[in-house]
Formats: sequence, C-alpha cells, structure tokens
Amino acid sequence: MVLLVGTSQVLGAGAATATSPPGTGRPVTAPACAGLNGMAIPASAMSLPTTGARVTSATVTTSLVSGETITYCQADADILPVDPTAPAIKMRVALPYGWNGKALMFGGGGYNGTIPDLTANVPFGPTAQPAPLARRYVTFASDSGHQQSPTAPPSLDGSFGVNDEALNNFAAGDALKKTRDASLFLVRHAYGANPTEVYFAGGSTGGREALVAAQRWPTAFDGVISAFPAWNNLSEMLYVGYLAQLLSRPGAFPGVDQQTLVHDRVVQACDGLDGVRDNVVSHPGSCHFDPRTLRCPKGTDTGPNCLSDAQIDAVTAMSAPFGWPYRIASGETGYPGFPFLSGADMRTPFLGFGTTAPANPMPVTSGYGMQFWDQWVKYFLTRDPQHNSLAVDPRHPGKWLARISRLSTIQDRNDPDLGAFARAGGKLILLHGAADELVSPYSTTDYYQRVRATLGAGATQSFLRYYVVPGANHANFGTPAFAAATDSLSALEHWVERDEPPAREVVSDALHDRTRPLCEYPGWPRYRAGDPDSASSFVCAR
Repeated sequence: MVLLVGTSQVLGAGAATATSPPGTGRPVTAPACAGLNGMAIPASAMSLPTTGARVTSATVTTSLVSGETITYCQADADILPVDPTAPAIKMRVALPYGWNGKALMFGGGGYNGTIPDLTANVPFGPTAQPAPLARRYVTFASDSGHQQSPTAPPSLDGSFGVNDEALNNFAAGDALKKTRDASLFLVRHAYGANPTEVYFAGGSTGGREALVAAQRWPTAFDGVISAFPAWNNLSEMLYVGYLAQLLSRPGAFPGVDQQTLVHDRVVQACDGLDGVRDNVVSHPGSCHFDPRTLRCPKGTDTGPNCLSDAQIDAVTAMSAPFGWPYRIASGETGYPGFPFLSGADMRTPFLGFGTTAPANPMPVTSGYGMQFWDQWVKYFLTRDPQHNSLAVDPRHPGKWLARISRLSTIQDRNDPDLGAFARAGGKLILLHGAADELVSPYSTTDYYQRVRATLGAGATQSFLRYYVVPGANHANFGTPAFAAATDSLSALEHWVERDEPPAREVVSDALHDRTRPLCEYPGWPRYRAGDPDSASSFVCAR
C-alpha cells in the first residue's frame, strides 16, 4: 500500500488504473474542472452501499492559503443514501492547479454536520509551513452524512441520530469510505490519474475517524494523522453523563473563578518539576495535587478563593477513572478521566466544566461534553427529543442498557489490531495534548498501549509514533499554555514515501516564541541547560 498506483484492489470498487494524457507521458496537473459539473458518480465507484452520487457544482476558484493565492477547482457532490429518508452525504473536493500527485482527506469535529475547510492545515499543524492545499495536494472531506441545523451550536447537533443510515455514516465511519471512493473517482476524471499517495488527517471526532480508517480499511490510506482521537465515543458519553449528573447537584458546580483557582494552584505546585518554570507542566504523571488543600472553612461555598466539599467531589470526579457495573458489547469497562489535577488548563471552561451547571433543558453555557451528552441521549439513545438527559443514570441505565450496548458496537471503534494496516505499509502519527479538556490523553494512551500489547513493541514501532504534547489543550482552543504546532505532514510524507521514520521532531508554541522537543511517548521534555525557549535546551526524559 505504500503507493496507490491505481490498482483496483487498493482503490476499492470502481477504481481505474493510473493514466497520463495521450502523447504526454506524464500526468495532468491542471484539473478538467468544467467536465465535472453535473457528473454522475455510479454506486459501483463506492465499496459501501449507496444509490450513487452527483456533482452539484464545479467551479474554478482562488483562495489565500498559507499566505499564497491558490487556484483550484472546487467540486461539490451529494452521495445519495440507500434509505430514502436518510440525508445525503455532502462532500467537497479541492483540485489544485499544479497538482503534486497526492491527496489528503480531512476529518470532522464534534457531531460534524458541516464540510471541513479544505484550505486548513492538519491538526496541530505548523504555522511556518504551508497547508496541504498550498502544497498542491488534492484535499477532500464531507459532512459525514448529515447537515447541522443553522440554529444549533457548532458541531453540537445530534438530531441525525434518529436515522440508522445517518448514524452509521457518522458513528461507524461509513461516510469516510464513501467520501474517499467518490473523491478519488473525481480525481481520476479531473487529472486522468490516481493519486500516488492518499493521506488522512483529523482531530477529535476527526482523530477518531482517522483510527476508524486504519482499523476498517487498512489499504485505503497510505498514512494517517490522528490527533486527540475520541475513539471510544460511547464510553466517553457514559463518563460525561455521570459528570453532568454530578455537576447538576445543588452546590456542586465550581464557578469559573474557582476553576481558574484550581488550575493556577496546580501549575504553581507542579510547574517546576521539569527543571524550568514556564507555566507548562511537562510531566503530569509526577504532579500530585490534593484539591482538599483548597477547602473552604466548614466545607461550604464562601466564594471564589476556595472550594466547597461538593465542588471538591466534582473536581476530583472529573480527574478520576469512571467505570460501570455492567457489560457492553464493545467490551469497554470504563473511561480513564482527565488530568485536571495534573496541570490541565481550566481557563477554557466551555470545553471542560462550562460556565453554568448542567440542567434540563441543557444550557448552551454548560460544558461542551455536557451538551454532547444531552444530544446523545435525545437522539442516539432514547430517540426522544423531549427526554431529560439528566434522568439517564450511566451507572444504572435500567431499560436503556440494551440500547447502550448496541450503540457501543457502533461508537467504540476500539480494534487494536492494526496489523493489516501495518502490513500494507501504512504509517500512523498519533498526537494528544497533555492538557486536553474534552478528550482525555489517558484514553489515547490506553489505545496506544493496547496496540503494543496486540502487535508487540517492535511491530508497533515500525508503523506508529505517539506523542503527548505538554501544555497543549484540545485543538489549541482559546489560549492554551502551549499552542502546539508541528509539521506532522512532512514527517508522515518522509516516512511513507522515503521510508524515513520521524526522528528528533520539534513542536513550536504558536502563541509564544518557543520550541520543545516532540517526545515520543512515554518521553517528556526535561530542561537541562541553556535558553528555556529553545528545544535544544531540553532532553526527552523517561
């Protein structure tokens, strides 16, 4: 699978062999845009069931990408469902002039429902290097098979979950393969050739989609970048549902000032453990902080400078593992909790606790995870938009247990056997911020360790690199302690195309003029001597 030289076995149903324009002996690098408009894409071009697809528009356009004006053909298409009541998958392909011969698919975020920006960079992408489209990649993506309501908060509309085909397109990842197959059909018709390599990059839900691609279709992508992946989506739903119930209790919700208090005290206690004080806790595992040191007199809430007993319980629960006393079909038994007491940045409350307590109806000012749970209960679990999500107890779900178990087989994409992906030549770069507020880095570490246990350390090392970035939060949202920026796409290209594994990688802080070594897990950057803003002054410690 190292090169997609157009074999139908690699490209899936309907693939054509690579061709060049007659008499030229080389591939076309300018897309035949006009010929795509209105084009029908047969169902046979896609390996999963559809009723075909049709290009709704194809226009030559320009965009400023990475400081450069890029001319490309933008082709929009609808992939039509089998179930006539299901929504179409809306997809988009950017076909650049001066094509480099490669293609990259972007993953989505949250509940998806919109097409990702094809001019964007990969997750945690470098600020000093061009985005994929500026590198003249074909870029493509879809809304994963449903369209978000314009009145819903971005990426928080789960109403599509009442339809089984739409649910499978999103949660099981079916839309990924349908979109890839349809997009490569258009690439072949635009340029007269297949891409030499096809990559995937995504974060959060997109990171989960990246792992789905490697698990379910090991020959579909030559290389994958998976950042902060929500791979065990059902399991995290049960965890955030438990937190929502806990935080909705009277007096349990810590206000924004109290959340900031906890963050500041954790950093104060643990910042220097890596040898330098820079507001980044480089080794959360060595950070031990007892929230009871912030207890208000008599354990009652007296203001922003302390925590009540109920608030201490809530903060502790958010950073503790959560398990359930029943079996679900995916085999998952719990969720590992968040490193909030290990240096995570609580100054972005929307992703964590939110600014107001969970309630019924769920406030848009509650935490992102609480709103995600509310949508999940209404549309995935009960399929009743009026259902009170706080009335479902993840520890004792009662009549909902069978449905929870069924959903776990769709949402927990937890197959650690990536052997077929590795044998096909696939390479995987896995990234997570140590201060992530929305998807736990402990969860990604869990998946990585499962892969190693399944395949062995040596085999895993041959195709996978896992990095945890200290101080980085979820998708560089807000003002993180360390806004991660690293050139993972170039590292992946060199690994796939030149057989040069990543080595001595560096991550920059996009908000501050400083760099750190990008340490392969379980390594972490420890200061030794020199300029504390330079990666060369650190070593990767274990």
